[in-house]
Amino acid sequence: MASHIVGYPRMGPKRELKFALESFWDGKSSAEELQKVAADLRSSIWKQMADAGIKYIPSNTFSFYDQVLDTTAMLGAVPARYNWNGGEIGFDTYFSMARGNASVPAMEMTKWFDTNYHFIVPELGPDVKFSYASHKAVTEYKEAKSLGVDTVPVLVGPVTYLLLSKPAKGVEKTFPLLSLLDKILPIYKEVIAELKAAGASWIQFDEATLVMDLESYQLEAFTKAYAELESSLSGLNVLVETYFSDVPADAFKTLTALKGVTAFGFDLVRGTKTLDLIKGGLPSGKYLFAGVVDGRNIWANDLDASLITLKSLEGIVGNDKLVVSTSCSLLHTAVDLVNEPKLDTEIKSWLAFAAQKVVEVNALAKALAGQKDEAFFSANAVAQASRKNSPRVTNKAVQKAAAALKGSDHRRATNVTARLDAQQKKLNLPILPTTTIGSFPQTIELRRVRREYKAKKISEEEYVKAIKEEISKVVKLQEELDIDVLVHGEPERNDMVEYFGEQLSGFAFTANGWVQSYGSRCVKPPIIYGDVSRPNPMTVFWSTAAQSMTKRPMKGMLTGPVTILNWSFVRNDQPRFETCYQIALAIKDEVEDLEKAGINVIQIDEAALREGLPLRKAEHAFYLDWAVHSFRITNVGVQDTTQIHTHMCYSNFNDIIHSIIDMDADVITIENSRSDEKLLSVFREGVKYGAGIGPGVYDIHSPRIPSTEEIADRINKMLAVLETNILWVNPDCGLKTRKYAEVKPALQNMVAAAKLLRTELASAK
Repeated sequence: MASHIVGYPRMGPKRELKFALESFWDGKSSAEELQKVAADLRSSIWKQMADAGIKYIPSNTFSFYDQVLDTTAMLGAVPARYNWNGGEIGFDTYFSMARGNASVPAMEMTKWFDTNYHFIVPELGPDVKFSYASHKAVTEYKEAKSLGVDTVPVLVGPVTYLLLSKPAKGVEKTFPLLSLLDKILPIYKEVIAELKAAGASWIQFDEATLVMDLESYQLEAFTKAYAELESSLSGLNVLVETYFSDVPADAFKTLTALKGVTAFGFDLVRGTKTLDLIKGGLPSGKYLFAGVVDGRNIWANDLDASLITLKSLEGIVGNDKLVVSTSCSLLHTAVDLVNEPKLDTEIKSWLAFAAQKVVEVNALAKALAGQKDEAFFSANAVAQASRKNSPRVTNKAVQKAAAALKGSDHRRATNVTARLDAQQKKLNLPILPTTTIGSFPQTIELRRVRREYKAKKISEEEYVKAIKEEISKVVKLQEELDIDVLVHGEPERNDMVEYFGEQLSGFAFTANGWVQSYGSRCVKPPIIYGDVSRPNPMTVFWSTAAQSMTKRPMKGMLTGPVTILNWSFVRNDQPRFETCYQIALAIKDEVEDLEKAGINVIQIDEAALREGLPLRKAEHAFYLDWAVHSFRITNVGVQDTTQIHTHMCYSNFNDIIHSIIDMDADVITIENSRSDEKLLSVFREGVKYGAGIGPGVYDIHSPRIPSTEEIADRINKMLAVLETNILWVNPDCGLKTRKYAEVKPALQNMVAAAKLLRTELASAK
């Protein structure tokens, strides 16, 4: 019985790649040094899987930024603004596309399906001259082979690549991207030919868009693509991998009829309905890669339950055609529990990170082959029972409070127009008020202070003094820049979700449970293992300290319940909405305490609300109902004069704009500039928005500093579709990943642009 891993984390157990990338970007190390770190990581990953007994080990899942950008490089689909002159794409062009440079902005970044991972969106059109411009897939296959590991090269499938793309600037929005299939397939053929020549016997195409709601013409593109590739694929075993949801019946029919395809991979954790389709009939002689080990969460697999599922599948496809696999790439989970010596022993027994999931996959495969490790299975059963029966998981008072929420939709008593009038009388803000999203640069010194406080190398008194000094600097800077509504910069927080989770019951934390979000950006998701409540105030001390330093409004900064949920590893023993309601009640307590402490503007970030939207339209309404309801619960009890802000970033919001309106926030700041201002198209199409809104005026994920004129031009585009009295001026997102040398001039230009427009608007009256 064989085993397979869809993909593996890239950053390394101690984020080695992150630090190597940032050192290279800062000019402190060479390309050769970066390549050496990457090669060492790849080698250790391949060896680890080989030693664990995995038969089908992936290659080309490693990336310096993301796998879709790697595919763009492979196809030579570089936008003209990067001045690429052909040949093998190097780091300069590659990272300019990902991050922008001093003269041109980055390509759009958005969420990878419904995960917290991001990808760089390809910009395509009829004039793109595709060419084979990155040999990475072949190079990495040969690299693994030289180490004695025969891998399965992984490529983003050609149809999924096009479906995830967008028309380039200047190209009609209605341009049929699938019409480019004939132009990119010749390059796929070249890659396939080189992989065959190098000795590859398997190849994996990730066609994850097959789990989406697709039109018939889109499904036909899969049929066309693989029919065209069939002769090139002759002699290879071909796996088409899907993940993150059920495969719809019509897509299943299309997938299993593809020419030249030997094997099909399915997510059987989030796609349990696919089991019925498989049982209804899989073409004879085909391999089934059964994704029974969860690649999206950190809970130990219920091995006995998985074995029952696998044995039922074995009866359908035969034991020689069944391969045990992960549900998706392990990119979305933490790397190794070995690096968590301080984690609570009982909770640790309930978990499996990527390294442990590799072992689980192989243990299941061996058990199916009649070589069951009884001790391993027995220990797993004990851990499953421990988690189910542990008293630390359940809090009756919390469950009762959450149950009592049913029957009310929790709306503020006054409509938003009346609330904004009351707030303006209190805050007295100018038109086009300026603000930032929350965080300011996290300096080396600031990180040192937090690290030493956690390690108990400095006292609480010394820590508080240092953090207050940092807040004072941030407040002073904002006053000097003449920003209207201030933030305290969040110097006490390493991560917006981790900070709150550490102060809520029902959460556990890791030391090294890092997960890649994009590029070098890593997050350390909390683990929600039990019922959630707030024992004590979490932000009141810092917010009131910051407000005491200025006469300008100071925002209280909170993370919303849906974002805490979607950016955590969530318990899988109850529905997600029940956990979300519990978190909402905890945040509600904090909001009301901030208001009592004199904080008049409170931001409740819901950066990940769109991210959690199910991939299938039939499931949207239910999710949006409880997600939006959770947000409203947090602030239903505040006075009209308390201004509630929320923030969202890096997703396609246009299809949920009515749900965003239904959140009933007083002001929403929302990513706009990096996505080519497509958010504004909603308002051009007639959607009326009466609350305050701040579409981002510049991209903070790029080191590039926008000019005053460029920002003013963006604001003018907003004023063409939004009322002057509701428009705010702010960056796309928080500033923690940037340096002060970039932040100061960018904010200076932002404020100057707002003032310029105020003057023009006043003179036009």
